[in-house]
Amino acid sequence: MPLDFMVANINLQVGPAPSVLQPSDWNVGTWALAVLIAFLCGSLPTGYLIGKARGIDIRKHGSGNIGATNVGRILGPKAWVLCFGVDFLKGFGPVLVIGLLSGLAARWNLSPREMGLWLGVMVAPILGHMFCPWLAFKGGKGIATGLGAVLGVFPVLTIAGLAAFGVFVVALKTWKYVSLASLLAACTLPISLLALAGVRRLTNDGPLGESPWLLPSIVATAVMATTVIVKHRANIARIRAGTEPKVGARKQAT
Repeated sequence: MPLDFMVANINLQVGPAPSVLQPSDWNVGTWALAVLIAFLCGSLPTGYLIGKARGIDIRKHGSGNIGATNVGRILGPKAWVLCFGVDFLKGFGPVLVIGLLSGLAARWNLSPREMGLWLGVMVAPILGHMFCPWLAFKGGKGIATGLGAVLGVFPVLTIAGLAAFGVFVVALKTWKYVSLASLLAACTLPISLLALAGVRRLTNDGPLGESPWLLPSIVATAVMATTVIVKHRANIARIRAGTEPKVGARKQAT
């Protein structure tokens, strides 16, 4: 067999394999199913289940919220870690997995359509947590699940998510209010993306140069921040009145 013929055959065999995970292969029904799965993952009432395992209905104690803050205040730091961790994962897990399966994860060059579809999946577990269908559409305030969901949109929202988490840690250490730290972190998301848009205008070099996904991301995170503010109305009132509990204040379940 001639050598050049063998080389041609080898080149044909080891060439790049076509990807079977193209976003264009997912139709509307597939994306709708992905959103539903993400919503159901987010709807797992972690705090409620932890309370039930300890013999109480967490909704009847403290602030009545099923989120990690109230769970930790009533049941202690170990319960807080468990609740926060599971709530984080039920946002992070489905968003990242769907991003990987759809071929959107680990890419910077997302179109507005692709980003919009993935943002729909990102918002779904947050809504499932806030409006839990298993608890008469009442749930937590979406902070841990929201953080996980944002970080699941990797890597395009990773910088914004880490910036928000950093603001949360600094604010919590400074003022000792979980609610205030959560509000500031939520507002950091669209602000950091706006800053990223400013960087995009200044440079066309590197992965930030062409970023058509920024606009839908800014809109989505601004809506998220607004929803978090609305869900924290009572906390805002208590902060202003000086009656909001600080970190470390613990109430015993009765």
